Amino acid sequence: MNNLTYSIIVFFSAVVIGVAIAFIRKAYFKKEFDTVVKYFIFYGALAVASASYLRESINSSIQQTAQIEKSEGLIIEKLKLIRDAELAYLSVNRQYTSDWDKLIKFVNEGEFFLTEKKETIFELSYGVDSIVVQIDTLGTVSVLDSLFTNRFSDFDASDLPFVPGYEGVKFRVWADKISKSGLLVDAIEVVNPRPVNPERDEDSEYTTKKPLRFGSKYSITTTGNWE
Repeated sequence: MNNLTYSIIVFFSAVVIGVAIAFIRKAYFKKEFDTVVKYFIFYGALAVASASYLRESINSSIQQTAQIEKSEGLIIEKLKLIRDAELAYLSVNRQYTSDWDKLIKFVNEGEFFLTEKKETIFELSYGVDSIVVQIDTLGTVSVLDSLFTNRFSDFDASDLPFVPGYEGVKFRVWADKISKSGLLVDAIEVVNPRPVNPERDEDSEYTTKKPLRFGSKYSITTTGNWE
């Protein structure tokens, strides 16, 4: 039992016992000894029952909070994996995807090109330097190996779309281009459609209180609302 739980129980019990003493004193000064005994038994039992109920309620609340934190931790880790996959997809295909099948196939079969950049400086006859940039392709590396299986031995790309803790529930993914400063840029938002925490609300004015997500439909970001 933590200090807060103990303090609340002690305070509540003290209030009940205080009320009991007041009634007992009143009955005592009236020489109603039977009533004194009845009050003592009744309020004593009430104090014990109330303290027990309060303790169980507080402990239940603490356990529920711990379970929510654990479940959300798993969801956040999955969102991070999806973000890594989408950023890799963007770097190769120059756009995000809202198609889970395309993303899974890319993770399983896609490759990064390993390149080397070389710059050569030539001095022109009129005293100005000219820079020639040459990019050589050295080879390729698997997206799956470089981003996932080297970090997670049990990684399964086909499991990416699904929210941990729910059977068959998929993350909601949106990917498109948005206009920023007159330019079309790529944007993405991935949201958990079924929040574990009942306090999370899509209509909340605070981003951190909305269902877990990363990215935005309105700005160029891939930041998670847990960060």
